[in-house]
Amino acid sequence: MAATVRRRAAAALLTAVAAVAATTALQAPALAAPAPGPADCTTTAPVTCHFDVAPGTYDVTVELGGEAAASTRLTAETRRTVLAETATDAGERLRRSFTVDVRTPEGEPLGPDGSPGLDVYVGGSAPALAGIRVTPARHARQILLAGDSTVCDQPGEPYSGWGQQLPQYLGRGVSVANYADSGESTVTYLANPGLFPNVRTRIHRGDLVLVQLAHNDKQTDGPTYRANIEALVDGVRAAGGKPVLVTPIVRRWFNADGTLDNDTALLVNGLGVNHPEVIRSVAADRDVPLIDLTAKTKQLVESLGVEDSKALYLYDEKRDNTHTSTRGATLYAGLVRDGLRALHLLGP
Repeated sequence: MAATVRRRAAAALLTAVAAVAATTALQAPALAAPAPGPADCTTTAPVTCHFDVAPGTYDVTVELGGEAAASTRLTAETRRTVLAETATDAGERLRRSFTVDVRTPEGEPLGPDGSPGLDVYVGGSAPALAGIRVTPARHARQILLAGDSTVCDQPGEPYSGWGQQLPQYLGRGVSVANYADSGESTVTYLANPGLFPNVRTRIHRGDLVLVQLAHNDKQTDGPTYRANIEALVDGVRAAGGKPVLVTPIVRRWFNADGTLDNDTALLVNGLGVNHPEVIRSVAADRDVPLIDLTAKTKQLVESLGVEDSKALYLYDEKRDNTHTSTRGATLYAGLVRDGLRALHLLGP
């Protein structure tokens, strides 16, 4: 009976998150129609559209659909999902818009440069792109991400960080600048010039900066970990940004009774430091908005149970219970978006 209740709860939550994604895609503001037959796009599948633009923030407007029924999903730069799969009926045309951060390196901040300019990739089960237009974003808000491999723009399948999937929930007018980097702890993220010192120079007044760092602080003692989280908060504020602390996603590590292990799964390190609790404490003491992603992902993973939760991680592909699949990253990004909404940081 308990297992049945958990499965039903999980199904309801998955349906709710999927509905959020669909609503966001369908309600994105429509702009003037782009010119048909984009000259910057390849004419054979998989369709890739390249724009020779300088680093910056750009609004992209697309027209989807064609003579036949279609279903189109768009990614940009390093595998960032900017438009969730969107269906069009035969003969139907839909315009959708989103905002993209273009920079070098285009993915992880310590990774390869990637290709110059802006690249948009057309995918989905039956893709149909009728037009596309790129213009400089005049008044876009920026969300910067500071994190580790569970957040970053992962360069290749089957991996995906939740920050890589967040843009699809935001639409036009909000860009995601993902400066999460694989393998980083609070210690290394603060110390490396290419990481937090670089992020601070990118912050504009009022920008949101989401911080999720814990997975690699396995040997960081409690006082040092707390001081590092506080330093990240202070650094964001000193640069004019608005910090948002995010507790880490859980590891998929179960007890025999179907609950998650209190230490390994819930990010208590070998020195006994409970990372989520430290983050919650700093958020309360420093009056910092908090997204308790540990609690949210714990609820989801336990409700799915031992077998069904495998699809959220890379258990089947890599026996990996820490890093997420595209499916898991998409669901977790939806939880982050819900958290931002609940904190009134994204408007109504």
